[in-house]
Amino acid sequence: MSGIAGIIHFDGQPIEPGQIEQMTARMQQRGPDGIHHWQQGSVALGHCMLQTTPESLEEILPLANEDGSLVLVVDGRVDNWQELRQTLLAKGAVLRTRADAELILRAYEFWGAQCLERIDGDFALVIWNTRERTAFCARDRIGNKPFYYYLLGSTLVFASDLAPILALPFVQREINEGMLTEMLVERWYSREETLWQQVKRLPAAHFLSVSLVQQQLQRYWQPDLYATLPYKNEQEYIDGYRALLADSVRRLSRSHRPLAIEVSGGLDSSSVFALAEHLRQQGQLPAPSIQGYTMACTFDVAADEVAYARALGERWNANIREVAPFLPAQGWFAARANAWHDFPGYPSSAMVEPLLAKAVAAGSRVSLNGIGGDEWGHGARVYYAEELAAGDWHGLGASLSADVASFGLRTTLYWLCRFGFFMLLPEALQQRMLGSVRKWRGRPQALDQLFWLAPSRHEILQARQTLLPVVLVPKPGQHELMDTLNSSFFVWALEVGGRIYANHAIEGRSPFNTAPFLQFMLSMPEKLRLRGAVHKYIHVQALGGLLPTVIAQRQTKADFSIAFRRPLDAMEQLCTEEIPQQYPDWVTASGMAELYRLYKEGKSGGWPQFFLWAIYAGHLFRKTGFASRAEKD
Repeated sequence: MSGIAGIIHFDGQPIEPGQIEQMTARMQQRGPDGIHHWQQGSVALGHCMLQTTPESLEEILPLANEDGSLVLVVDGRVDNWQELRQTLLAKGAVLRTRADAELILRAYEFWGAQCLERIDGDFALVIWNTRERTAFCARDRIGNKPFYYYLLGSTLVFASDLAPILALPFVQREINEGMLTEMLVERWYSREETLWQQVKRLPAAHFLSVSLVQQQLQRYWQPDLYATLPYKNEQEYIDGYRALLADSVRRLSRSHRPLAIEVSGGLDSSSVFALAEHLRQQGQLPAPSIQGYTMACTFDVAADEVAYARALGERWNANIREVAPFLPAQGWFAARANAWHDFPGYPSSAMVEPLLAKAVAAGSRVSLNGIGGDEWGHGARVYYAEELAAGDWHGLGASLSADVASFGLRTTLYWLCRFGFFMLLPEALQQRMLGSVRKWRGRPQALDQLFWLAPSRHEILQARQTLLPVVLVPKPGQHELMDTLNSSFFVWALEVGGRIYANHAIEGRSPFNTAPFLQFMLSMPEKLRLRGAVHKYIHVQALGGLLPTVIAQRQTKADFSIAFRRPLDAMEQLCTEEIPQQYPDWVTASGMAELYRLYKEGKSGGWPQFFLWAIYAGHLFRKTGFASRAEKD
């Protein structure tokens, strides 16, 4: 995870001495291989370098073309670098190095903004046009790389983290109460806002073009919801899936250092390890070696997945290193909120810190993970709606038979109605019918079920629901996937996770979390994602032979509640007395007492711990916000 930063005064106002250096200093952990700056009058660009590929050893950023008309800063990687290089050479481009950054700069020279359609990979970039005095900013299709910016009047400031932007004296530090409210109750609506009023995030798959007289924010990519795959039967889909995922693992494994792979023992991360090892044995892996790592939660049965990781290691005759997880106390999260000027992450996300530290100590700069496997592959029962809409009576009969055999007639008939006939009703009618249901069991779904929330916050949330994007999809199975793609929470979670990797000077890469993989999942029948009792059906069929049976047939998930219990058990007074007294416009005392009681009772499926943590995190952030204003004053 490299880092980028910049200050641009479009009105020609000179950059104050030391400001760009101040920004890069606030994210120096992103630049273990050097920090460089480019400054010319009213424009200053900074880059913190983390070299992760053989080609990146030839990169020096900021990067200018020969006549100095274009200057690039980028945190990113071009996964189709070989294809793009050949295309550019065929057009007569002169490439001075093998670096991905130069491919991006040359692509922009040839195609302008349309170059983004030809670049496959994770990136956040800015290209400054010195002649036209225009800044071209872009973010990758999924949002794997962060991009924050402050745009007010004739000034643009951008960075890979929030703290460098907020460090500048002219950037206003006002807390965004609307976004804070979303965080408090884990209802995520806005894709562009951050917890700071004047600082925004560039949405995934968008570019922002800024000059003195014009600002243009535009989406440059979205998946084709009507695309079809060239497969005639189920086996062809399975073969295509395996080939696509193997190619994704191969492309994302490119590194000049030992490749680290995070192995949880679940289907996704285990498959990434298995495919990488398979490619290595065939001499097709673009990395010198592989090392797997797993968390050894041997002190908690619910969280312990070591047996699965050991079985995977035995299957491939590989030593997967076992690392004890990190379970920090409250003060650690307070320090993180203060350093990040943002949500400090969940306790479960901190558990992986020692694993990344071990990988870095062993020389790794890249760590592959299984993020995206659940998001895109899990599946839902809406295959009933797909089969009804298509008039696929044979497929419908097969689905009914499989579900009756696994779950019984009563449950199957309910699913046929709920995820079949109901899903084919007009959207407005569905919403009215769902809105009439007031009883709930488990995690609250409707706003009026957030019993601990103060009335004023209910009003804020009600108004912010209009920020949710409306996406019409042709197939019921696409609803869930598109909701995730357009989810503010999903990209926000990627950003928080990315900071953890950046703090350890290692880049996290996700072979499942790519645009080609998402497009595949959107284009195939839903019953290939979920079949009877088997979630990720196509994945199991395609990769099962590479995995030990205990993993291939696994349908469970580890429960990391222990990470929440350690700090929350010591926070009863804070949650039930101090926070309600300090923030009466956030929560009610009676509601917080009931929420904490449900958490301690432990019969609610674990959801109360997430809300309690979100409120505690809001408390930490609010303290950071007040401290920031005091520091500025």
